[in-house]
Amino acid sequence: MLGVPDRIKAFLFDLDGVLTQTAKVHAAAWKDMFDAFLRSEAARTGAEFVPFDPVADYDRYVDGRPRLDGTRQFLSSRGIDLPEGTPQDPPGTRTVNGLSAAKNDTVLRMIHEQGVQPYPGSVAYLHRLRDLGLPRAVVSSSANCRDVLRAAGIDDLFDVVVDGITAARDHLAGKPAPDTFLAAARQLDTAPGHAAVFEDALAGVAAGRAGGFGTVVGVNRTGQAAALREHGADLVVDDLAELIGERG
Repeated sequence: MLGVPDRIKAFLFDLDGVLTQTAKVHAAAWKDMFDAFLRSEAARTGAEFVPFDPVADYDRYVDGRPRLDGTRQFLSSRGIDLPEGTPQDPPGTRTVNGLSAAKNDTVLRMIHEQGVQPYPGSVAYLHRLRDLGLPRAVVSSSANCRDVLRAAGIDDLFDVVVDGITAARDHLAGKPAPDTFLAAARQLDTAPGHAAVFEDALAGVAAGRAGGFGTVVGVNRTGQAAALREHGADLVVDDLAELIGERG
């Protein structure tokens, strides 16, 4: 009926790429920020400018992770070591916090200009769950999660939201650690073995597997079905509508 085992009683969803069509916006914002930084570094050091790849680099180092972690992971992949700085660093400052702030400013501008569209198949699945009275949570690394849910018109479909603000307040490790998913399951009063995780990011799928969740559903939006399975997805679909026999 829902495409998951009968033992599943609670449903935990990532936001970008699973519920809303914002993963590409985030990838574009990361590329905008990192390319500007990498050009500056190339001019400063005389090294070759190698741009940020919005598919390979995004999937491997950034997607699903908290913003600061994504910045650190990508910089490390290029052998670049920057000071952490502070959250008060102006956007674009040559620090982890400054670059992360620049990315956030860019993605907020893009979302404001382009709006936010939910995936119709995901909305249909959420309505089915709500009609059945099954508990639902959003688990996102984004500090802008609630704003995106409101912009997409789906904020009323969830019982619990665990986002970047929650993680910072409660000192929860970000994905691929399972902490945020486990926190959502606790709030829904459901053991991990009786909850399902829905993720399009490799780090998020790994988090679901690390948390011992009953089912991890990989959502294949970018042609990485094999990688999703390798990172721990029990089931991979192109759209959540497949799980209820509808067209996406």
